[in-house]
Amino acid sequence: MDNQKAVIVGISGCSSSGKTTLARLLRDIFPHTFILHEDDFYKPEEQLPIKEGLADWDCPEAISIPDMENALSHIRSTGTFPVSLLLTTTTTSTSSTSSSTTTTNTNPTSKISGRPSLSHRHNHGCHLTLTTASSSIIPPPSSDQKCSPSYPLIQPGFPLKQPISSKEDKNTIGQCPVSSAQIDAAKSKVSAWLAPNQPGALIFSRPLKVCLLDGFLLYSPDHLPTIMPLIDIKLFLLVSRAKATQRREARDGYVTLEGFWTDPPGYVDKIVWPNYAAEHAWLFENANVEDETKLDKEKMQRYGIEAQTGKGLDIDFGETLHWAVETIMHELERIVLGQQGGESESK
Repeated sequence: MDNQKAVIVGISGCSSSGKTTLARLLRDIFPHTFILHEDDFYKPEEQLPIKEGLADWDCPEAISIPDMENALSHIRSTGTFPVSLLLTTTTTSTSSTSSSTTTTNTNPTSKISGRPSLSHRHNHGCHLTLTTASSSIIPPPSSDQKCSPSYPLIQPGFPLKQPISSKEDKNTIGQCPVSSAQIDAAKSKVSAWLAPNQPGALIFSRPLKVCLLDGFLLYSPDHLPTIMPLIDIKLFLLVSRAKATQRREARDGYVTLEGFWTDPPGYVDKIVWPNYAAEHAWLFENANVEDETKLDKEKMQRYGIEAQTGKGLDIDFGETLHWAVETIMHELERIVLGQQGGESESK
């Protein structure tokens, strides 16, 4: 670890595979944890590639990779967000009689490459609730709050001059697919791990933060060779084409700095799924991303990518949460304490 101040946990997979849901759950379970979204590095809409006559949000060319690299390097070395990601105050208002959304950005240009400060496209119009240890419900943040107290992007105690405003983090993302009992069980497991003289207590005895990075494309040796080494723990969520399509089409759209984006008919079939399949075929022996039995174990091990295997593609999300918690604890012990321990579950 040397002087590294934060461990970055990547959560990647196809659009609508549950990345942001998992990140929010993990943030509620682990201490000293905050979320960074790959969506916060989208280029302006007018710079997006065009595919099949449609704007392509789901390709590496849509992301400002140098900006993301700079942000991750800063987080690892300081344990804080770059100042350039702390500048935007965004308010969103939606008319009750219209499907249009107006976005007001009081500081539309960041210090990085002159691009808009935060995400151009964000989930919109769904609802996620999380439970505390006392089983009370944490309400979703309101759209006009700069940073909801119930959903702090940064936990108390982080040396930040001002809160972060990421609409991706404040927007809601659907009913929580994990029961209160499953969340409480995960919290109890981590609490025991954090008890005095236990591995978790030793890990966080130093000023260490955990950054949860969620994104549709994080693991690509061809397109992201400078990003992958900056991600310390790499989780890969599997999903079937049918389930990803069902979830994506259930969304009513995405807030953008330019207005409001709604997927045109056939967008998943023309853009989202083909891009996901093309960019992740390298991880599968037969290049078939819907055959989880053919995940290339040698490549997964070489690049340190973890996935649930032997359970099919559309896994119960409670099991996914349990697997992610176990994997993160195991990997933190390996990275910070140098303990190899046993293999993580469903590796």
